[in-house]
Amino acid sequence: MSNKIGEGDLAPEFNLPTDNGGTLSLSDLKGHPTVLYFYPKDDTSGCTKQAIAFSEFKSAFDEINVPVIGISADSPKKHDAFKAKHNLTIQLASNEDKSVLEAYGVWIEKSMYGRKYMGIERTTFLLYANGRIMNVWRKVKVPGHVEQVLESARKI
Repeated sequence: MSNKIGEGDLAPEFNLPTDNGGTLSLSDLKGHPTVLYFYPKDDTSGCTKQAIAFSEFKSAFDEINVPVIGISADSPKKHDAFKAKHNLTIQLASNEDKSVLEAYGVWIEKSMYGRKYMGIERTTFLLYANGRIMNVWRKVKVPGHVEQVLESARKI
């Protein structure tokens, strides 16, 4: 089972492919606070609403110099299509081998209609500039979530 990292822990390092053919590592983000949000799947209802909400608030996060990165197991090509379809402005990273999902403790056993399967628990991490975790939101409910994250990020 996955380890649950929490507030005060050092965020696990990663180096992931992103949309638009890029790559992103945690060390690239050091020096300013960062939002990492893990979501189950591109182009599903809750995930689309969440990505659109983060995109709508991107300028507010930019004003306080806090990048927002969405991470799922979808491929970079799928991320490109998702971004284009919904005019998303946030960066999306891909973890197809699920190693980062496991390191962050978000790849978990889920259950739907009595069927058990492995999947991503919708989770958001707010990191301090030094890479330590300031806040963790697990089992995120999308309505109002982005505003909560922004409010916490403004306190850093």
